[in-house]
Amino acid sequence: MTSPIEGFSKLTKAEKIEWITSNYTNNSTASKQTLAQYCNSDVILQKLHDEFIENTITNYYLPLGVAPNFLINNKLYAIPMAIEESSVVAAASKAAKFWLSRGGFKASVIGTEKIGQVHFMYEGDVKKLQGFIDSLQPRFRKDTANITANMEKRGGGITGIELRNKTAALKNYYQLHCTFETLDAMGANFINSCLEQFANTLKEQAVRYESFSDTEKRIEVVMSILSNYVPNCIVRAEVECPVASLNDDPSVDPNVFAEKMVRAVAIAKAEPFRAVTHNKGIMNGIDAVVLATGNDFRAIEAGVHAYASKDGKYSSLTHAEVTNGIFKFWIELPLALGTVGGLTSLHPLAKLTLEILQKPTAVELMQIVAVAGLAQNFAAVRSLVTTGIQQGHMKMHLLNILNQLNATEAEKKVLVNHFKTNTVTHSAVVAAFEQLQNAK
Repeated sequence: MTSPIEGFSKLTKAEKIEWITSNYTNNSTASKQTLAQYCNSDVILQKLHDEFIENTITNYYLPLGVAPNFLINNKLYAIPMAIEESSVVAAASKAAKFWLSRGGFKASVIGTEKIGQVHFMYEGDVKKLQGFIDSLQPRFRKDTANITANMEKRGGGITGIELRNKTAALKNYYQLHCTFETLDAMGANFINSCLEQFANTLKEQAVRYESFSDTEKRIEVVMSILSNYVPNCIVRAEVECPVASLNDDPSVDPNVFAEKMVRAVAIAKAEPFRAVTHNKGIMNGIDAVVLATGNDFRAIEAGVHAYASKDGKYSSLTHAEVTNGIFKFWIELPLALGTVGGLTSLHPLAKLTLEILQKPTAVELMQIVAVAGLAQNFAAVRSLVTTGIQQGHMKMHLLNILNQLNATEAEKKVLVNHFKTNTVTHSAVVAAFEQLQNAK
C-alpha cells in the first residue's frame, strides 16, 4: 500500500513524475514516456502551461477543430471548437451550411448583468438592518474606489447593492445582493475583490452603528463570492425561414419535418429526462467554443442548467414553432463570458481562437457561443426526427474504433470505404476488421 506523501507540491516536476509513476502506474518507464510525449518541446511554452495550475506533470490535449460557414448577423464566421466527441464539429458545420442559404443566424444580447453576494448572519431588527445598509451605500462605493477605478473608466463597475432577507429559508440569514457590469472581462476577480471589501465595510461599520444593540453589532459574514447564475446576462440566437424552404432532403416533406421538429422540442420541454440530453447536446456546441476561447465552461454549465430550471422544472433551452407558414427555432440562455483577462490573454491557442473569431467583444462572443449551441441542437434534433442519431454519429466514430483496433492506414482506408454503405456498429467494425486481416 502506498504511503501518504508530505510536501508533494515542493517537489520538482521530475520528482513528482517519478513518485506518481512509481507508486500509481503498472509500468513506470512506459508511463514516463507517455507523459513526456505530451510535454511541449518549447521550454517557455511548457513553463507557461505548468504555471496555469498546481502539481503539473504534463499537458492533456483535446482536438481543436473549426466549423465554417456561420453567418451571424450578416457576418461570416469560422468557429473554433475544442472537444473530444465525434460528430460535434461535423454537426455544427452541417447546421451552419443549412442556414447559410436561409438568412443565417440572428443573435442579440438582452442583458450583461453579473451577480455577486455577501452572505451574512444577523440577529435583530430587520428595519434597523435595512436602515444601516441604506446608510452604507456611499461608503461601499468609497471603500472600493481603488478596485473599481479602471473598470469605471471603461464604462463598467458596480451597478447595485441591495439587502435581501433570506430568513424564511434559513434563520438569521441575509445577503448583500450585488450587481456589476464588467464589459469585455468575465470579471470574477473584480467582482470577488469588491465583495470582500463590502464584507469588511459591513463588519467594521456595524460595530460603530449607534442604532444597533450589542447583539446586532455582531454581524457574522459567512462568505463573499460571485454567482455563476446570471439570469440577467442573457443572449438570444434564432433562425427562421418559410416551412417550404426546409427542403434540404427531397425524401422528407418540409411540412412533416417542421411538425416533427416542433414536437421534439415540445417533448424536451415537457419531459426532464429528455430535456437533460437535449440540453447536453446544446452544451456540446457551447462548451467547445467556451473552452477554445479560454473561458470557464464549468461556470457556464452550472449557470445554464440552473436557468433551464428557472420555472420550477428542468426544461428545454431551445424553442420551436410554426407561425403563418414560418418555421422559427431559437434559444435564450445566460452566458457570462470574457475576451480579456484570464486564460484568454495567456493561452496562445485561446488568443488565436479569438483572432480567428475576428477579435470579438464579450457581447459578440456571447452571440457566437449561443449560435453554436443553437446550431448543435438543430443538427441533433434534425437527425433524431429523420435518420436517427446513430447513423451520422457512428460513421464519425468509426476511426476511433479502428484506432482502438490498431488498424493500419491502409486498413482504415479499406474499412472507411466499406462502411460508406454499411451500418457502423462496434461489433460490425470488429468483424470487418478481422475478416480483412484473415483475408491477408
